[in-house]
Amino acid sequence: MTAKISGLWLPLVTPFKDGAIDFESYDRLVNHYIAKGVDGLLPLGTTGEAPALDEDEIAAVIERTLAVADGRVPVFAGVGGNATAKVEKELKRLRHLPIAGILSVCPYYNRPSQDGLVAHFRRIADATDSNVVIYNIPYRTAVNLSNDSLLELAEVPNIVGVKDSSGSVEQSLELLRRKPADFAVLTGEDALFFTMRANGAEGGILAASHVMSEGFVEVERCFRAEDLSGARKAWAPLSRFVPMLFAEANPMPIKHLLWRQGLIASPECRLPLTKISDGLARRLDAVFAEKKAAA
Repeated sequence: MTAKISGLWLPLVTPFKDGAIDFESYDRLVNHYIAKGVDGLLPLGTTGEAPALDEDEIAAVIERTLAVADGRVPVFAGVGGNATAKVEKELKRLRHLPIAGILSVCPYYNRPSQDGLVAHFRRIADATDSNVVIYNIPYRTAVNLSNDSLLELAEVPNIVGVKDSSGSVEQSLELLRRKPADFAVLTGEDALFFTMRANGAEGGILAASHVMSEGFVEVERCFRAEDLSGARKAWAPLSRFVPMLFAEANPMPIKHLLWRQGLIASPECRLPLTKISDGLARRLDAVFAEKKAAA
């Protein structure tokens, strides 16, 4: 499969209640965001707290996402790690699930060289028939996949794109200038969604679109319609709000707001994540109250 990934994708949170996955809330989220107009769903990313889930829970989340989405939008799943053979084993274990593709993060902590990164992703691509989107996020992994390495990997038929969270606007813009036409760059830097889309990125995989979703959908709609002024107008209120969602560890602030809106039953995260500070909670609640009053 070589279908191009594009548009606004949501990396879903995983709701918990009393230590267990809250599938009732999860079903509500899937239906809610499909109705809002997101282009795709991505469970089991960083926002989904995938490292805190066990193997059975991972399979259950993917199965539930596919069942509730029921073909209305494509589903990619986060499948990655810092031991290549373990990722291959996980892909084999999940092979029976009809996902459209996977998002696989650069190996973290052990800081491989560029040739190690290239070899890692070649092995992953060879281990699956699914589309592969690489996730480059150096400030979490301590390793930066260079544009040269990424463009080499773009030649692999089922490596179809990148979630670009390089943290460097210069690197990101260079990638957009150099990438082949059939390779998708989706920003994972929520605050740069407008900037990257305006410079030719195919979309974004944005945790912040859990909140003020209509605004993110409208930005994407305007770019597709080549309406730059409309996109700028839709982006203005989002640009002021997005930084608050990442003032403390993701997804704690987002879960707090989803809980306040009644979309999930609890803002609970799994250790080592806890909950947001009282100060940030007051700030987010004030914004939510203002938004509700204006609706």
